[in-house]
Amino acid sequence: MVLQLSAQQAQHLKAHATRAYPEECCGLLLGHLTADRPFKQVIKIWETINAWNSEIGADLNTVIPHLGTGKSDRYWIDPQDLLTAQRYARDHQMNVVGIYHSHPDHPAVPSESDRLLAWSAYSYLILSVQSGIVADYQCWTLDPQHQFQPEEIMG
Repeated sequence: MVLQLSAQQAQHLKAHATRAYPEECCGLLLGHLTADRPFKQVIKIWETINAWNSEIGADLNTVIPHLGTGKSDRYWIDPQDLLTAQRYARDHQMNVVGIYHSHPDHPAVPSESDRLLAWSAYSYLILSVQSGIVADYQCWTLDPQHQFQPEEIMG
């Protein structure tokens, strides 16, 4: 698959990641899956609040150890925010096609925690924010073995 993202949408994502630094930003990519071409077309960027907190970390650490301790190295999209976005997408003939988040002072490469918590249907766009400036962004998708593989971004 290819994630189709406009230059304006890329700027929106970069602005969100910069505003959130030194914490991780997060949000959803709403759009269309095209049947005739292997594209996920982003129509709307849906910003969410990074809802990560110590309770979520404690709950998940029982299942996935070494998740990290704070918003500088973890993100969490509140299930209510996800449901609201899914309803909005459905009402506007769209789907949630991906999730984005930033990696403050780390590469735009998924962590093991990112992989363990990922869903196979989505694209995962990660923005690397180095000293408050977006240095890179890359997209990833899960293969049938639940391993991340690079996904092309087309403007």
